[in-house]
Amino acid sequence: MICMRMRGVMESTLVAAAMTGAGIGSAHAGLRYNMPEGVSEISRSVYSLHMAMFWVCVAIGALVFGAMIYSIVRFRKSAGAQPANFHENTAIELIWTAIPFAILVIMTIPAAGLLIKMDDTSQSDMTIKITGYQWKWHYDYLDQDVSFFSALAQDSNAARQLGAQIDLKSVDHYLLNVDHPVVVPVGKKIRFLITSNDVIHSWWVSDLAVKKDAIPGFINEFWTRIDVPGIYRGQCAELCGRDHGFMPIVVEAKTPEDYAAWLDAQHAAKAQQTAMVNGAALAAAR
Repeated sequence: MICMRMRGVMESTLVAAAMTGAGIGSAHAGLRYNMPEGVSEISRSVYSLHMAMFWVCVAIGALVFGAMIYSIVRFRKSAGAQPANFHENTAIELIWTAIPFAILVIMTIPAAGLLIKMDDTSQSDMTIKITGYQWKWHYDYLDQDVSFFSALAQDSNAARQLGAQIDLKSVDHYLLNVDHPVVVPVGKKIRFLITSNDVIHSWWVSDLAVKKDAIPGFINEFWTRIDVPGIYRGQCAELCGRDHGFMPIVVEAKTPEDYAAWLDAQHAAKAQQTAMVNGAALAAAR
């Protein structure tokens, strides 16, 4: 039994790795050697900061390795170079301590500002509570009286079964599609509260620059404001058991008008379901 469980965990981990490399990578083929710029204010800020730090590191690397290569070639033994005869140099030691310190301070200032901005969930337009389950997500729109579970789409679930004779290329967004996506309006600041019902999960959508752990008994929070309508995919990024690789995330960003229409449809469906349940209860009572 233990061996079977371990085998299931290993299989789901391998599938998750393949999904990251093939599924998400193919969605951003032009950016597979870099992180995606994303579609939110925060994701673009993260990308800009990442690129700025990258070029700082490139400059430092070019300077250091350039000096090393120059020294190796210029002062090689075959050219008759003689080693310097000194024990220490206080000025040089101060310089090569002060310069990295100054670089770190300069890099820390924009990074700290962005971290503070990422944690500022105040003045949000709506709040969605996310609860992680083995192995699905539950979304509760606290301001709109809408809630539902979101699990792996049925066609992906059927195709992933051992012995299934299904061509994976025929499955739309294999292992990256769900039955009920979380729908949000563009241009609105959305506050997310995230927790877990069982083990630690992690809600990760790279296009939004969001990766936040769902911890049992604890509530984390984050926010996003999506600027471009579309569908953005992610997955659980914390090993959470046998089917960890099979709990994707799909965020569908709609225009305010389309979001209002979706919200009305959800309320109508809920009212119809409530009426059916009440009718069945009355019939049973008779």
